[in-house]
Amino acid sequence: MASKKPNQLIKSLDRALDILELIVGKENGMGVTEISRELDIHKSTVYRLLDTLKFRGYLEKNEDNHKYIAGINLFELSSKVLNDIDSRIRVRPYLEELMQKTKETIHLGILDSGEVIYLDKVESTATIRMYSQVGKRVPAHSTSLGKAIMAHLPEEKVREILKEKGMEKNTENTITSIEEFLIHLKKVKKQGYAVDDEEQEEDIRCIAGPIFNHRGEVVAAFSISAPITRMTESRMSELADLVVEYSKKMSRSLGHSS
Repeated sequence: MASKKPNQLIKSLDRALDILELIVGKENGMGVTEISRELDIHKSTVYRLLDTLKFRGYLEKNEDNHKYIAGINLFELSSKVLNDIDSRIRVRPYLEELMQKTKETIHLGILDSGEVIYLDKVESTATIRMYSQVGKRVPAHSTSLGKAIMAHLPEEKVREILKEKGMEKNTENTITSIEEFLIHLKKVKKQGYAVDDEEQEEDIRCIAGPIFNHRGEVVAAFSISAPITRMTESRMSELADLVVEYSKKMSRSLGHSS
């Protein structure tokens, strides 16, 4: 819990989270009266918050004893967070190795709700480098990270993402046609790496590789990013083998038998 209460605290959200934390700590669940008493919240308010949390799948109600327990969505959410943290810890040494070998910025990203989120980053020591932040969201269709992941998703899922998120033309090189993009992804899958040739930002090129878990599912991707003054086309070709090599290394660290 934060040590200082924020100025714009949303009271209902704060109470809902108090309820979740309280119930998760009780093995047999809790009833409305117990929750009301322990948190000093009026019963009518507790009812409304419980109904909302139940509707969203974060709580379940035992109709026999009328007690509430943690719902499946809460477990799925916590599992996803733990998996992301575990993945980041396991592949971090390889990200650092890549930065030392290439002297360029290395990113680790995942696909979330049709967008790429930077999960980790090892900054280049070079004076000129791209700007990025861990936690930042970027489009999937115009980034090497997004392509590296989507190349290993079912075509139906890729179409769904592109239709929902659109294909904004960020630069002159951005692919904005779904059919063209799907053809491009087949090439990415076959060669084992993806390229962002100034498609997200002008003067920046990236090359990325997929990371698979023990079930053979693509769970993340890593990329090498640099200004085009250093990331020439010939250098991209040289880095391709390194990306494929580290794609296998990072996947093996997550239990994938590559």
